[in-house]
Formats: sequence, structure tokens, C-alpha cells
Amino acid sequence: MNETSSASRPRLDAQARPFALPAELTVVVPTFNERDNIAPLVQRLETALDGVDWEAIFVDDDSQDGTAAAIRELARRKPHIRCVQRLGRRGLSTACIEGALASASPFIAVMDADLQHDESLLPSMLATLKGEGLDIVVGSRHVAGGDLGDFGAARVRISGLATRLARLVVKADLQDPMSGFFMVRREAFEDAMRGLSGQGFKILLDLFASAPRPLAFKELPYRFRSRLHGESKLDSLVAWEYILLLLDKLIGHIVPVRFALFAIIGGLGLVVHLATLGTLLKLGGIGFAAAQAAATMTAMTSNFFLNNWFTYRDRRLKGWRLLRGLVSFYVVCSVGAIGNVGIAAYVFKADQSWWLAGVAGAVVGAVWNYATSSVFTWRAKK
Repeated sequence: MNETSSASRPRLDAQARPFALPAELTVVVPTFNERDNIAPLVQRLETALDGVDWEAIFVDDDSQDGTAAAIRELARRKPHIRCVQRLGRRGLSTACIEGALASASPFIAVMDADLQHDESLLPSMLATLKGEGLDIVVGSRHVAGGDLGDFGAARVRISGLATRLARLVVKADLQDPMSGFFMVRREAFEDAMRGLSGQGFKILLDLFASAPRPLAFKELPYRFRSRLHGESKLDSLVAWEYILLLLDKLIGHIVPVRFALFAIIGGLGLVVHLATLGTLLKLGGIGFAAAQAAATMTAMTSNFFLNNWFTYRDRRLKGWRLLRGLVSFYVVCSVGAIGNVGIAAYVFKADQSWWLAGVAGAVVGAVWNYATSSVFTWRAKK
């Protein structure tokens, strides 16, 4: 019989101990290329949460810098550290959701891995949440005692604008709806989780907008610190996904936001088509059939690149996949055009209403193009 010698087993830190029961608090930390921040963050959490039964679940979106390996190396010595590595998908909000669902703790905290959130506030968050019977406690930079830290003037303005826009979907008098640092009761999270869009980076905003009842909350001040290692993830994608989150909460119950964007771009495609057709007929000196064909190809090409940039930004095609996607989009839209004409002709024959026939054909064509391109052109990663 083969037995593993005690010398070959991972040595547990003196502070680390397995719990007979689930931890009271789970700290969910989404990560992407944060390898050098992992060990300092765990050390700070151990200091801040001394005396609390806690665990940290790092949800890593397949970082290329070895973040998941660094987490697992710590986890071999510290049973309260866990790693969930996701393949083929990214997103802070969905990472937080999956981390919370992977735990059994009655209280769930969310914080970033970049050391900008003040981990020393966690015990006060937990005590406030338990002692005052609240649903959620938010680490706030905008209440008395809070501070944005080293935010530049431009970033302060952007943060202020984003906070004002948040009022469109969050009616609670929350001073810092953009905070990524909070603690929530499991019951409140589970009440809201099926309504979460999981879109973008602002999971707190999503929680407040998705909760079936007003959340009882309190904001505790903290000072936003400077990043220690790595690079900021803030870019145009973050801003765009924030807009998509707001749109999802405003109109998502009526029509999927992605379809709405697809339809808007389709409308722009019609403008491109007519502009191209008119230009070719007036200045190109070519026949109508050739001009119509060229205008159609121009509009489809324009629609493809706009959808690739905006509607399917999270599935954006690059390199050879971009060329293959363009060809498949041509095929999809060509079939959609045939369906458009067929349905329009049928409705016109039955009703003799040209505008109704035109609308029916356009709707059928748009739905076909959206549904099939989602499957064949911008297939979701597995």
C-alpha cells in the first residue's frame, strides 16, 4: 500500500485551520492578471479578520500572468483560500456572482484584488450587518470620512457622472452606487440573484436594481487607496459595459439590450445603404441593379463591423476569425433578406397595406439576422 509521507504533504500555516462548519464570512475577490497582489492581500485579510471564521474565494478569469497558480500555491498551505478559475469568459460581475454561489457562508463580502479597498473595514461591516439587521453594508468613498484618494480631476468627473446616471435605475439614497466594496447577507443576495444581469463591472448597482424589495443598507466610509501592483482595468470597455448595464435595467424587461443595439445598427445600415445607392446612381454612372448590389454589400459590411465593436464587444472577432465572421454574416443577412421579401410580399397580398407589409418584413429579417448571427457569427465562447 502506498502512503504519502508527512514530509511530502503541504505544510499548513499556523494561522490556517480547516473549519468543521462553513465559514461565517466569504470574501469574494475577482481577479485578472493580479498575481503580485495575491499574497499581500491574503496577509492583510488574515490580519484584519483575526478571530473571524472566514474564507476567501478568488475567481480568476484565466489570467495569463499566473494569478491562478499563485492562488493555488497559497491554498495548499491555507485551507481558507480557494481558487475558481474560469475558462473562456470574463467579467467582474459574473465572477462575483459565481464566487458567492460557490460559498455557503451567511455573509458575503466583495472586494477587488488590487489592494485599493480597505480590508480593515471588513470587521466593522460584519458587525454592522449583524448588529443592525441590515441586508447590505457598503464601503463608501462619498459619505463623511470617505475619500477618493488619488483620483485625478478627470476621473473624479467621470465617477460623478456615472453616479448620477446610476440614479436612473437605483432609487435608494445610496451615496456611492459605484462602489465595488461591500458585504451582503446571503438571503438578500439570493433574493436578487435571478434578476441580476451580470453585465459589466458594477455588481453593487446590479444588486440594488435587481432586488425584489428595497434593501436595508448602511454606508461606512473608507479611503480609496492607490494600486500596489499591476495595471488598472479601466478602459472604454468598462464604460461601454456600464452603459449596457443601465440599458438592461431600463429596457431589458421589454427587449434584450443586445437585440436593441443590433436593431439600431440595422437602422444605421439602412441609412448607409440609401446613401451609397444614391451616390452610385448620381455620380457612379452605373445601373440600378449594380448600384443596389454594391449598396447592400456596403451596408452589410458596415453593420458587421459596428456589431462586432458594440453589440458583441464581449465576443469580438479578431484576425482570421474576423474574416470568417464577415463571410458568415453576409450569408446570414442574405437569407434574412429573402425572408424579409417573402414575408412582406405575403402580408401585402393578404392585407394590401404596403407599410404594414414593409414593417413585417423588416421585423422578420431583423429577428432572423440577430438570432442566426448570434449562433454562427458571434458564437458565445464555451
